[in-house]
Amino acid sequence: QRRVHGDITPAKMESRQSAALRRARVALRHVIPDQCSALHLHDADTTVFAPTPEWKYRYTVPGGAFTEEMRAHYEQHGFVVVKRLLTVEEMEKYRVRFIEYCDKKLKPPVGMQVVKDVSLAKKKMTIEGQQGITKLQDFQEDEVLFDYCQHPDIVKYTKSVCGEDVKSVHTMFINKPPNVGESGRHPLHQDLLYFPFRPADRIVCSWTAMEQAGRDNGCLVVIPGTHKGDMMEHGYPQWESGVNKAYWGVQQLPEQIDNRVHLEMDPGDTVFFHPLLIHGSGTNRTQGYRKSISCHYASAKCHYVDITGTYHAPLADEIMSYASKKFFAQAAVSYHDIWRFKSRLVAGREYPDGL
Repeated sequence: QRRVHGDITPAKMESRQSAALRRARVALRHVIPDQCSALHLHDADTTVFAPTPEWKYRYTVPGGAFTEEMRAHYEQHGFVVVKRLLTVEEMEKYRVRFIEYCDKKLKPPVGMQVVKDVSLAKKKMTIEGQQGITKLQDFQEDEVLFDYCQHPDIVKYTKSVCGEDVKSVHTMFINKPPNVGESGRHPLHQDLLYFPFRPADRIVCSWTAMEQAGRDNGCLVVIPGTHKGDMMEHGYPQWESGVNKAYWGVQQLPEQIDNRVHLEMDPGDTVFFHPLLIHGSGTNRTQGYRKSISCHYASAKCHYVDITGTYHAPLADEIMSYASKKFFAQAAVSYHDIWRFKSRLVAGREYPDGL
């Protein structure tokens, strides 16, 4: 058979498209039944953390690749960084794929968003190539990029939080081009704001630096220990430069803001963090790019919750308004339906009452 995109044959592509269609049918079956029958950087082979006597497990589970010391650090601080988890050579295919979308050599699959920075819209500028694109969001139907989410060296660490049955729930390829300005920042926020499922402690993000990430080009910033607190009120920050769509931030930051840590990372370094951990990123003030690739995971046993009247609702309404116009104009789709479509099993098995 003729091969396309590495080892993906036309037959495999057809099979994967069928899998995507099945997920869409699951998501929509009940609404349109007639149509759908660093503090520390941890080397993978080096022990640097010591658990304290009062430490108890809550945020991690037995199994997976976390060592006891890594579990202790995640329990206390809400994140852990694994050095050199992926190689530059492994990540090159993700970079090439991103450039293909930027150069319009590929048509985005259903559900993927190719995002431009708000500053370009305000200036009514059209910039071609990777300079004009800041994110590919929801790339779960692109098998080249989704290879990251299924990477065994990533998934084995997620099992220390999610357990043996793991689903990917949200995917992003993030690009910080040079000369975008202050709008390239991502305000400090908690990812749980976006997720209509629980329990929160069985959700984890993996975020891998594809290029050197430092304070000068907008590395991640985290506030250790904030995963132990509550969900905080979010909204758009009042920035003169403008704010990108759905980039909500914590409205009143906690006292721990003074303890924030800049996670300066080398290519291939990967941080795993809790969805309540307050984090964000700064401005790229260099003349180079800062790329990363990220996936959120959750236990397949997680369950959807009613978000009516909660802090989720205003943001969910905004996301639903956009998604309905762009992707689901002909169907009455719920916020849960969107997440059902975005989710894919990467380890273990499905559960009837799960995600």
